[in-house]
Formats: sequence, C-alpha cells, structure tokens
Amino acid sequence: MARLPHRHLPRREIRQNGPVSLHGNPIRETAHLPGGGEVVVHVGLLEDSYVDEKDIDTVVLELRVGGNVVASVETVLSADQVDEARELARQVAEGLRTGDLEPRASSIEPLADQPR
Repeated sequence: MARLPHRHLPRREIRQNGPVSLHGNPIRETAHLPGGGEVVVHVGLLEDSYVDEKDIDTVVLELRVGGNVVASVETVLSADQVDEARELARQVAEGLRTGDLEPRASSIEPLADQPR
C-alpha cells in the first residue's frame, strides 16, 4: 500500500511528537508578572471526579499561583483543538507578562470566549 505524502494528510494525523487531544495533555505556559510573581496558564479539560475523562469535552482556562487555581473560566474550545489551546495559553501568558491582563477570571474570560 502506497503512503500519501504528508501534505495530503490532515495536520492532526502527521503530528508525531505532539498531542492530538487535550485528553491527558493540557497546555501550560508560565508568565512572570510585571509586579513580581509567577502565574501558570493552564488550558485543559475540566476536571470532574464523577465523570470519566474520555467523556469530558469541556475545556477550561485556569490561572494557577503556587499550585492553587486563582481564576477559572470555560472556553469555547473542544478537546481536539490543541493548536488553538496553545494559542490561547500563549496569548493569555503574554497579556499577563505585559500587564494588559490581570490574574482574574473577568480579565481572561473575553479571550476564552473568542472562537479560534
């Protein structure tokens, strides 16, 4: 059976080193705040101990300081939108670094609601 060149395959099928879903593969970016301190931007599946992870498709954007969640909002992303989740995490981290965003849910929610 002949193999098709990569250019004919959907992007998700040609990834060899990256996750193809957020199931078990959350995206994390670290941002150093202008006034000091560090925030981890986490984009991943909603954690619910009552529901099997494979049945969850709700993607959340969380800000974590010292391992504690300080802000959490649902996004419009689905679990298979890994590139879009990475883009969102980078955008939020950059906004936090520059001071354009604050580590609060009301500050990050408009970005989480934007389709990508």
